Amino acid sequence: MRPNIFNLLFLREISLLQFKNYTQASFRFNERIIGICGSNGIGKTNLLDAIYYLCFTKSYFTRQDQLSVHKGSAGFRIEGRFDHVRKTGSDKNLSRFPEKSNVYESEGHPLEVVCILRETGKKELLSGGEPYERFSQHIGRLPCVIIAPDDVQIITGGSEERRRFLDALLSQLDPVYLQSLIEYNRVLQQRNGYLKSLTDNKIQDKSLLEVYDSQLIRPGAYVFEKRNTFLQDLLPLVEQFYQQIAGAAEPLAFSYESQLLDAPFAALLHSYREKDRYLQRTNAGIHKDDIDISYGAQPFKSIASQGQRKSLLFALKLAEYEMLKQYKGFPPLLLLDDVFEKLDARRMHNLLDKVCLQNDGQIFITDTHGERIRLELEKLNIPSQIISL
Repeated sequence: MRPNIFNLLFLREISLLQFKNYTQASFRFNERIIGICGSNGIGKTNLLDAIYYLCFTKSYFTRQDQLSVHKGSAGFRIEGRFDHVRKTGSDKNLSRFPEKSNVYESEGHPLEVVCILRETGKKELLSGGEPYERFSQHIGRLPCVIIAPDDVQIITGGSEERRRFLDALLSQLDPVYLQSLIEYNRVLQQRNGYLKSLTDNKIQDKSLLEVYDSQLIRPGAYVFEKRNTFLQDLLPLVEQFYQQIAGAAEPLAFSYESQLLDAPFAALLHSYREKDRYLQRTNAGIHKDDIDISYGAQPFKSIASQGQRKSLLFALKLAEYEMLKQYKGFPPLLLLDDVFEKLDARRMHNLLDKVCLQNDGQIFITDTHGERIRLELEKLNIPSQIISL
């Protein structure tokens, strides 16, 4: 019988300089399951965000890089060492690194990734010592999924929250999607700026509006088609995970909402042109897309309990994790930030069983109670590393 062989992604170590509450710190990760423990405000979430920076070139929690600089400093530096390894065999002790077990075998030289924010405000990203010309070239190279307490906004917030979730996933899978999205947003901003500049007393240059429309159509149509096709695979998976977490069949339903489902993008832009001039913004396009979530005949977010919302959040993130795993051929890094707060012991055990035992990827878990996470992992008989901050 041939051994089971496939790739895994591991973060072996990370160093932080002037990043958030860290003046200077280094961490080495010796196991597949990493518990990060400490009181609130000590830096657990900031450590996860540093890992996220190395994967996505930006913070998960803020849009401004300057807000990630240590107070009183002018810039920061994050450096991580990643490794792709092969898992071979079916040994029960699968969570050890290559130097601790013959289950894993390194596939080559570790990958050094460095993210720097200079004093000038310029951000740089280097991989293997070579700088990227465009940060977008890095997205998807180190796939990652994060679950944080405020992520419930994906369910309870506006449509932009669900689009952000979907875009983060698809951008890791398809570089053309990411470039199309970047191009679309750039042209959309220009078109909206032009619409705001128009006044009733000013001669309107209709030809310029047509130029913006033509520039929106190609990337917009690509993003729409990708979302429409991809959600046909993703949404049934979300529903499946939700029913598993809930432990019972519930009348949950999803649907993709897009104006482009009803008419070609060019026709939509033309039909909304007068409304666009009046409201001074673009009212048709993929920036209006949404994922409708209903429970029975009612909106899910209006009637769902806190437990149901958390169950759906986990279902969405687990589906994201599974899709990345299927497309990439190896599990992404999984970052769990204080997800056990307000979870009963049974749900916490079930979640750990799902992400730790039924998946082989590296997982980072923060918790304010070090003994709690240690005991739970011991119950599952999973070797782990606990870091106390």
